[in-house]
Amino acid sequence: MNEGVKFSGIPSAQELAAIPGIAGPERFEQGPVAVIECVQEIPCNPCEKACPFGAITVGQPITALPVLDEEKCTGCGVCLAKCPGLAIFRVHKNYTEDTALVEFPFEYLPLPREGDTVACGGRDGAYVCDGKVLKINQSKAWDGTTLVAVAVPKQYYMTVRTIGKKKED
Repeated sequence: MNEGVKFSGIPSAQELAAIPGIAGPERFEQGPVAVIECVQEIPCNPCEKACPFGAITVGQPITALPVLDEEKCTGCGVCLAKCPGLAIFRVHKNYTEDTALVEFPFEYLPLPREGDTVACGGRDGAYVCDGKVLKINQSKAWDGTTLVAVAVPKQYYMTVRTIGKKKED
């Protein structure tokens, strides 16, 4: 079966397991952290240049996958909007006792509004769960990329990666 980014545009479980941009389980318990789901060895390094803490390294060759130094990553989120492949997320597993906060770049219109309940999707866009939009972050420095933060049930912190249209009442 042909799967993975090359064939479907969606990273396979095997590809995700092999990337150096995901923190270990202990780091997720400590607070927000970047999750770099970049699986393609292409010439790209805006995430490395964007990180004010030096927590992301691409190095040489420029086609290397980004490596996350989980000890240096503060979860500030500056790298999210700088990734042209929209492959970086911010995850706060223990946002509350029952919910995780997942933040991701979102380039579709209309934008949701803070407080909206939305259908949250996985990497393939398929419905995972409902979530509540907590923050819409837009900055001129991000060249039009909007960051959307949603609260979701904690068990979906590594599954939710996007949202669909506003859920109708």
